[in-house]
Amino acid sequence: MFQTFEPVSDKSFAAKHLPLLRAEMKKQNLDGFIIPHDDEYQNEYIPAYAERLMWATGFSGSAGAAVIMQDSAVMLTDGRYTLQVREQTDAAFFSYEDITETPPDVWLLEHAQKSTRIGYDPMLHTLASVKRLRIAAEKVGFELVAVSENPVDLAWQDQPDAPLTPIQAHDLKYAGKSSDEKRKEIAQSIQKAGADSVLITAPPSLAWLFNVRGHDVARSPLPLGRALLDKTGKATLFVAPEKVGNELPGILGDDVDIRAESDLDAALKKLGQTKARVAVDPALAPSKYIDDLKDAGASIVELTDPCALPRATKNETEIAGARSAHIRDGAAITQFLYWLDTEAQSGEIDEITAARKLEEIRSQSDDLRDLSFDTISGAGSNGAICHYRVSTESNIKLAKNSLYLVDSGGQYYDGTTDITRTVPIGEATDEMRDRFTRVLKGHIALARMKFPAGTTGHQLDAIARKPLWDVGLDYDHGTGHGVGSFLGVHEGPQRIAKAPNSQALKPGMILSNEPGFYKAGEFGIRIENLIVVTNPKPVDGGEREMMEFETITLAPINLDLVKVDLLTEEERTWLNQYHKRVRETLAPLISTEIKDWFEKATRSI
Repeated sequence: MFQTFEPVSDKSFAAKHLPLLRAEMKKQNLDGFIIPHDDEYQNEYIPAYAERLMWATGFSGSAGAAVIMQDSAVMLTDGRYTLQVREQTDAAFFSYEDITETPPDVWLLEHAQKSTRIGYDPMLHTLASVKRLRIAAEKVGFELVAVSENPVDLAWQDQPDAPLTPIQAHDLKYAGKSSDEKRKEIAQSIQKAGADSVLITAPPSLAWLFNVRGHDVARSPLPLGRALLDKTGKATLFVAPEKVGNELPGILGDDVDIRAESDLDAALKKLGQTKARVAVDPALAPSKYIDDLKDAGASIVELTDPCALPRATKNETEIAGARSAHIRDGAAITQFLYWLDTEAQSGEIDEITAARKLEEIRSQSDDLRDLSFDTISGAGSNGAICHYRVSTESNIKLAKNSLYLVDSGGQYYDGTTDITRTVPIGEATDEMRDRFTRVLKGHIALARMKFPAGTTGHQLDAIARKPLWDVGLDYDHGTGHGVGSFLGVHEGPQRIAKAPNSQALKPGMILSNEPGFYKAGEFGIRIENLIVVTNPKPVDGGEREMMEFETITLAPINLDLVKVDLLTEEERTWLNQYHKRVRETLAPLISTEIKDWFEKATRSI
């Protein structure tokens, strides 16, 4: 089994840990300290040693921050965690703000006092975030202090060690392009930017560039490390020596030098001494590295991670792998949906049992390497919490006459999956079926879109929301995120969301299509498939070529929740064709036991 369900937080954390933290802050003469939910690599899912925000506050969500002052503290989270943050943290110690409207720099503008000292760890903050903090400091008059020792680490007496798992080569039959080819391609980007080298700090880019994978991060097959790539394509990979096996140097070749990660500081100093022009991504690189480069004499070239866009635009091998992974994964999901429609209808199954059942079914495939994230197993009112994580504390039964939302995914060598299905337990109300059908209409609208080159996901987001907007409803999360190839389940730079995003959708990009609806305290609905941007092609009678989305997730969408009279003819046709494809593709993998149920679950309506 991959997932555990112990209590994910403890409201006593603040009472136990804030005094320890404030004592360390006092030793450093700090009036306040900023704790982001970030590690030194800006990972989404972070190793246990880096869970500093949870240690200090009890909050276990994947995004957020806290500002701890000597006499007050604030929790900053987005709309996904509005309910969770209040359930996991003690309101006696914290006030609460929306981080999208009130990030740390804005909060400090309003609450920090002149001449106070506000600390931050320069390994956990990017250049972009520090720039915003410096602006706030100048306006208010407080002193922004880059600490050399994080007071959380000093106060955290039983802090886990950093992971040291072996680095593994990612076979060319899955990667589709050699590391040598990739490094030469990125070297051209370095030359074009007028730089001598680039500092790669993001583990997904490290993994992609060198065709390696690791196990340092839960749910994402990432090795933690850094790299310097020069404009000739030669590179130095900085990783802990304990992670490097005997075969890796030979696989990477003579143009890649492998050194200890602790050697990076000296390498940056040497670049400064030679007055090198070093490209860094201001949104990803720790501000400490940039300060060190400048202090040593290097010139900084601000450049968006040159690996990000090539990594996001999958090659044909990666797309073929994603299709294959989704077929295997879809068969497992279908077996689970059968179980939900039979045994789980008793009303006696709980959320943890359901999540374990899904994991058990997925694990029957020898190809499964890990989950791609902790399964969101939300029954009834828990389904209304967008990024709910079931624990022994919150676990409830899939009660009769309610909805059950399950969002899950798997990591396979040939692809990463992410799928959400919502099913009724017993009889659904008319309101539930209406909301489900409106979410489905938005899902179908996005899946059917044609769009020209240059279109961004931001421009498409409203299309998925319109059926809900028509009746005064909405949801507080993005409609689609990028997905990696045996990498992170959330991957940029592409996304489909209300927030503006300048990145145009390009052929080969994999995204999610996941509109939803959530009625607080009652139920949640989400329908999620993964989609691939296709190559542009002519449209009959049209003047411009258009791209489309190919849906690669294959599993039944619950038809008992569909109000057919709310669907247009085109929407019914799409749904019937999708289910026909599901039926024909998965039939060879479906057991005889569930064949009759499967035929009914994918019937035409």
